[in-house]
Amino acid sequence: MGFSRGVRMGVDVGNARVGLALSDPDGILATPLKTLKRNLNTDSDRRVLRRLLEIHEVAEVYVGLPRTLSGGSSASTQMAEDYASGLVAELAAEGREIPVWLVDERLSTVSAQRSLHEAGVSSRRFKTMVDQVAAVAILQQSLDALKADRAVAGYRVEAPTVPREDARSQHLDPTSEPRPEQNGDPA
Repeated sequence: MGFSRGVRMGVDVGNARVGLALSDPDGILATPLKTLKRNLNTDSDRRVLRRLLEIHEVAEVYVGLPRTLSGGSSASTQMAEDYASGLVAELAAEGREIPVWLVDERLSTVSAQRSLHEAGVSSRRFKTMVDQVAAVAILQQSLDALKADRAVAGYRVEAPTVPREDARSQHLDPTSEPRPEQNGDPA
């Protein structure tokens, strides 16, 4: 399988903010990029995110999937799944195929908060930084798995399929085969 070069992005989705991190093309180090303010009415944060994907020539995106400690789902899990699905749908509508993965991120925010407290970060800067640090943790975990030739702990988000009758109205080929299911293997 092997690691393929390319910039990757980590995304930590929260109720109020979205933290972003980028890797170098060789996948060695994840670094903080930006914190976006969420806007649930206009999804302007995803518009900015899609622009950043283009600017930084991102090859893959890893969105944190906050499972409960027992591995179950919560409202935060659903929020991350919806965010990733919306991103994939918007990229598909733009004709861009950038793989988006949902990856297990249990305790990444807790770990980020602890690291910032230990580093003595002021409370004023804390809120914007914690999301970026969590995104770094999500991305670094994914990079480490890829570099070790292991599957990333998560799954790829597939683009929505267009129903046959809608395909004609959108000038799509309704006879094309759907993409096969991914088994969690990033390559």
